[in-house]
Amino acid sequence: MVTVSWAAEGIHTYWKADYVNELSDEVIDIHLRHAAQLPTMLSTMHLYPVNGAAARVGNQETAWSYRDATWAMVIVGIDPDAANDELITNWARNYWHELHPHGAGGGYVNFMMDEGEDRIKATYGDNYDRLVAVKTTYDPTNLFRVNQNIRPA
Repeated sequence: MVTVSWAAEGIHTYWKADYVNELSDEVIDIHLRHAAQLPTMLSTMHLYPVNGAAARVGNQETAWSYRDATWAMVIVGIDPDAANDELITNWARNYWHELHPHGAGGGYVNFMMDEGEDRIKATYGDNYDRLVAVKTTYDPTNLFRVNQNIRPA
């Protein structure tokens, strides 16, 4: 279990994220099933609309490469009791694993925790190499690394 440093003291969280383009009947059934299994009253899933103004800028024009996605989905298990860390983590992971095959590819990096480098690369898509070049130029020692890190070359 990872407790993020910016979470309120004593609140344990586990986050998973994806971009989503459509909500098929199968996907809605997955959401309904996991909502019925909510591990705590604080745990949640949100769909944030992305399309619209965000899509007026091309995917290659900024670091954010999923401007054409319809929604940013976040699943978060939340509880003040550390005894429930495994419960909230497993719920969020299982929920995400079942939905991920229906996703658009990457996910919003601020909603990620322990994704790994391949997932970060997928999230930035064709912009990743350009971001590595920027990181290499301006942060070659990787001082700014307490995030979903892009390593310098």
